[in-house]
Amino acid sequence: MVKGKVLRFAKDPKKALFTLAWPILVAMFVQAMYNIVDTAFVGRLGAEAIAALTFAFPLFFIFIAINSGIGAGISSKISRLVGSDKYKAAENASVHGIGISLFLGVILFVIGYPFIDPVFSLLGASEAVLELSIDYMSIILLGVFFIFPLFAINNIFIGQGDTKTPMKIQVATLLLNIILDPIFIYILGFGVKGAAIATVSSFAAGVIMSVYYLRHAQIRPRMESFKFSCRVCWDIMKVGAPASLTMLVMSFYFMAINRIMVYFGTDYVAAFGVASRLESLAVMPVVAFSISLLTLTGMFYGAKKHYLLKSTIKYAVKVGVLITSLVGALFFIAPSLFMRIFTADISLIYIGASYIRVNVFSFPLIAVGMMIGRALQGMGYGVPSLVINLVRVFIVAIPLASLFVFYLGLGYLSIAAAMILGGLASSSLAVAWITLTLRRLNSKHSRQKAR
Repeated sequence: MVKGKVLRFAKDPKKALFTLAWPILVAMFVQAMYNIVDTAFVGRLGAEAIAALTFAFPLFFIFIAINSGIGAGISSKISRLVGSDKYKAAENASVHGIGISLFLGVILFVIGYPFIDPVFSLLGASEAVLELSIDYMSIILLGVFFIFPLFAINNIFIGQGDTKTPMKIQVATLLLNIILDPIFIYILGFGVKGAAIATVSSFAAGVIMSVYYLRHAQIRPRMESFKFSCRVCWDIMKVGAPASLTMLVMSFYFMAINRIMVYFGTDYVAAFGVASRLESLAVMPVVAFSISLLTLTGMFYGAKKHYLLKSTIKYAVKVGVLITSLVGALFFIAPSLFMRIFTADISLIYIGASYIRVNVFSFPLIAVGMMIGRALQGMGYGVPSLVINLVRVFIVAIPLASLFVFYLGLGYLSIAAAMILGGLASSSLAVAWITLTLRRLNSKHSRQKAR
C-alpha cells in the first residue's frame, strides 16, 4: 500500500533516501554503459557516422531535457498528493501527466520534422554527414510517441515511491537496444538509420512493459478518475517547465565553455570534454539521491510533516557533499589515471589533469545546489532550481571565465576557478532559499495550530 510506504519513509527518512536512490543509480549506470556501447557500434561505420550522431545529440538532448523536466513535475505533484492521502487526485494527475507529455511530443514532432534539414545545415554538417544526420533524426522524431509517455509513466512510479519498477523498465529497454543495435545496423544493413530504429523500437517495448507494470500499481491512470483541470496542468508545468529549462541552461553552459576553451586551442577543448565526462560521473550518485529526495520532500510536504523536511534535506545535502568530496579527492590524487580511461594523448592528459585538480573543489558546491533545488521541486517550487543554476552558470561562471581569459589574460585554469566561484554563489543562494522557505512553512504551520 502507498499509505504504508509513506508512513515507513516518515519513520526512517535516511533509510528511505538510500532505498529510493539505489535503483535510480543502477539505471543511470546502465545508461552510461549503453552510451559507450552505442557509440562503439556506430563508430565502426566510420567518422561520418559518428559525426552524424554528434550533430544529432543537441536535438536529442532537447527531448531529454523536456522529458526530465516534465517528469520532475509529474513525480512532484503525485508525491504531494500521495503524502496527503489524495489517491484519486493522484490518479487524475497521472492522466494529466501522460497527456501533457504526449501533447508536447506531438508539438515537437510537428515543429521539428519540417526543419530537420535546415537545422543540420545551419549547424554546419557536410553533405555526407547531413544525409546521415537527417536519416537518424527523422526516425528519432517519430519515436517521440513512445519516448515521451515512457518518461511520464516512469515518473508516475517514482512519485508514489517506487523506483525499482522504472529501473527494471529502463534496464530492460537499454539491454534490448544493445541487442537490436547490431541487428539493425549491420545484419539488416540500415547503418546509422538502424541505430535510430533500434532506439525507437526499444522505447516502444519499454512503453508496453511500463503499461503492464502500471496495471498493478496502486496509483495508475484511470479514465474514471480523470477530470480535466487547468490547475493540475499548472501544478505539473510550474515545476516541469523550469526543470526543463535548467537542463537546457547546462547545455548552453558546455557550449559557452567550449567557446572560451577554443581560445587556447583544440587540445584544450578536447581535454575539457573529457574532464566534463569525469565530472558527470562524480555527480551521478548525487543526481540519484536528489531524485529520491524530490519524492520524499513531496510526500512529507503533502502529509504536512514539515518537521521532517529540514532534517531530511540536511541529511541529503550531507550525503551529496560527502560523495562528491570523496570522488573529488580520488580525482585530485590521481587525475591522470582517470584521464587515461578516455585518452592516451599525453598532451590531453596533462591539460585535463591540471584542470580537474582545480575543478574538483566545485563538486561539493554543485551537490548542495542540486540537492536543495530538487527538494524545492518536491515541495512544488520549480523556479528556485532554475534560478540557482542561472546564477551559477550565466551570472557568475561564464562572465568570470570570459573576464579571466579575454580581459585579464589568465590561463585556462582560471576557467575552473570561475566554476568554483559560480558554485559558491549558487550553493549560498540555495541554502538561503531553503532556509527562508522552511522558516515560512513552520511559521504558517504554527499560525494554523494556534487557531
